[in-house]
Order: sequence, then C-alpha cells, then structure tokens
Amino acid sequence: MSNTDGSIRENIEIGGYVEIVQKHHQRSGELTDGHVERILTKSPNHPHGIKVKLETGEVGRVKRVILE
Repeated sequence: MSNTDGSIRENIEIGGYVEIVQKHHQRSGELTDGHVERILTKSPNHPHGIKVKLETGEVGRVKRVILE
C-alpha cells in the first residue's frame, strides 16, 4: 500500500480509496477516508487538493490517494 498526491486529478479515480479533509475540518486537519463517488474539481490540479464526493456523501479535498 502506498500514498499518492491528492492535488493531481489524474491520480484520482471513481471508486478509489482516498483520505479527504472536509471544509469544517480544515483547521484541525482531521481526515476522513472513503471511496470516491464523484470528482468535483474540473481542473487537472489544485494546490489544496482535488475536491471529491465520497460514497458516504461527504465532500472534501483529497489529501492522499491510498493505493491498495
């Protein structure tokens, strides 16, 4: 298992396992993990992480892509 940068869109795929930080957790840096349902950021990269929606409905910016 290895980690990949979450600020590059092509590293993220639907169904992929990621760790995100939700808007209200940005200060604490608390991470939420889950599988990607939708990729919300259209640009190829974003300095704070690509915004995604998890299968649980939570939305946040990807900090790490977990390669299983």
